[in-house]
Amino acid sequence: MSKKTLFTGSGVALVTPFNESGVDFDALGKLIDFQIEHKTDAIIICGTTGEASTMPDAEHIETIRYTVERTAGRVPVIAGTGSNDTAHGVQLAKKAQQAGADGLLLVTPYYNKTTQRGLIQHYSAIAAGVDLPIILYNVPSRTGLGIDVQTVKTLSANEQFIGVKDATGNISYTAQLAAACPDVDIYSGNDDMILPVMSLGGKGVISVLANVMPEETHDMCEKYTNGDLAGALKLQLDLLDLIGALFCEVNPIPAKTALNLMGFNAGKLRLPLYEMSDANLETLKKALKAHGLI
Repeated sequence: MSKKTLFTGSGVALVTPFNESGVDFDALGKLIDFQIEHKTDAIIICGTTGEASTMPDAEHIETIRYTVERTAGRVPVIAGTGSNDTAHGVQLAKKAQQAGADGLLLVTPYYNKTTQRGLIQHYSAIAAGVDLPIILYNVPSRTGLGIDVQTVKTLSANEQFIGVKDATGNISYTAQLAAACPDVDIYSGNDDMILPVMSLGGKGVISVLANVMPEETHDMCEKYTNGDLAGALKLQLDLLDLIGALFCEVNPIPAKTALNLMGFNAGKLRLPLYEMSDANLETLKKALKAHGLI
């Protein structure tokens, strides 16, 4: 398998709509169609925003399979299959490939964590079980474990490791990563840093914002890529208030709440995630109204 770019632009980290019996596939289908109709460049399913950590394996894989079928090749589908148990991660990755995913997003092992040497072994074991392209997900604020630049460089010798979702919030790390690993695609994992990451050669964003404003998130990336720096910058700055509101509580609490307010049936959050406080809900509503979303 030769190294390739899975997508350029805005990949949505899609919420998972739940109902009393599990995943609400009808609602999920409508969200997928809405995203694609409004220019989203890739669907990332069963990630952090999709509450994958609350999903039993059978539900997790069925959600990936449904997303692949509903998307029908219109955009790439990237499946979150990360685990803090390597053997479990291997099995999830294999099943995601069987379900038709175009690529994998693999978060670092959380809670038990590991060393950088262990991280290389963990990721290499998962890669050996599939022949899909892999995006590494570096989000130490959630996992307590970051991916060193040298670790990415070591892993990138394997053509399956094509990218990094950089949610460190550390632009110095991004710059070092871009310098050391020019063959690795970098995606911003923070909606308030899309343009800074792209200015260092990033290919786009894996976005929470795109759940509610897919077209504008796509346009921001496209304008930057096409050289309309002023247009891209205006979108980045104009959307900062909404981005802030979408992260005023733990993601995806505000994003899912926002979609429900917008008239999508995004369903309830699964515990331990819980409904927003009144004060933060008002902040979210104010931002949504300011952008004409409600």
